[in-house]
Amino acid sequence: MVTPDVSRIIEMAWEDRTPFEAIQTLYGLSEPDVILLMRRNLKSKTFKNWRARVSGRASKHMALRNPEITRGYCKTQYKIRANKGRS
Repeated sequence: MVTPDVSRIIEMAWEDRTPFEAIQTLYGLSEPDVILLMRRNLKSKTFKNWRARVSGRASKHMALRNPEITRGYCKTQYKIRANKGRS
């Protein structure tokens, strides 16, 4: 069973703009811990797709990302999610 925290960590790990450092700050999991969590909770092919997606992605690492980006998510991200299912 996936707990709400694990579900949120997985969601954050998939988000392009959420760096691993943000996950570490909120949940105390380092990048290798997040990788292990993803490996244990995703299907094999889904995990491989995720790894291919985040490997080398500058936005997933604070030290590599553009210093002009100061937030970890899109301003409208939660507004869009709140509108799902509405006509």
